[in-house]
Parts: sequence; C-alpha cells; structure tokens
Amino acid sequence: MSEVKLPPSSKRIMNILEEDGQMTHKELVNRSHLAPRTVRYALKKLKENKLIQEKFNFRDARQIIYQLKSAPAQVHA
Repeated sequence: MSEVKLPPSSKRIMNILEEDGQMTHKELVNRSHLAPRTVRYALKKLKENKLIQEKFNFRDARQIIYQLKSAPAQVHA
C-alpha cells in the first residue's frame, strides 16, 4: 500500500466517514465542528489522494455526498 500524508483535518473527516458512512459537506461540518472552509480543504486532500468518492445527491441536487472508497491507502502522520 502507498503511504499518504494528510493534514489532521483530513484524518478527522476520514474517521467520521469511516464511522458514520456517507455524508454531505454540511453534515461533515456539523459532525466535525470544523469550519466549512477547513472541511472543504480536508475533502480536497482526500479526493486528491483518491481516498473518497463523490456521489450525486438525488434528494438535493445542490449537495454532493462524500464517502470513503472501499480500500483506503495507509495513512501516516
């Protein structure tokens, strides 16, 4: 497995998605108690490292649903 360096905010979002499953940006902000901008940055880093995938939200087309990919890479501090 490849090693990935992530900021603490990305690790926190990854843990939340691992525990609670798929969520929207707004749900991640509420659950993590991080600023919306910080959550966007964390999601960007996770997406760049191909650790999450985005899904279309059929209930609200304005929002994207984020979820972990099935086999995440090994993450180091």
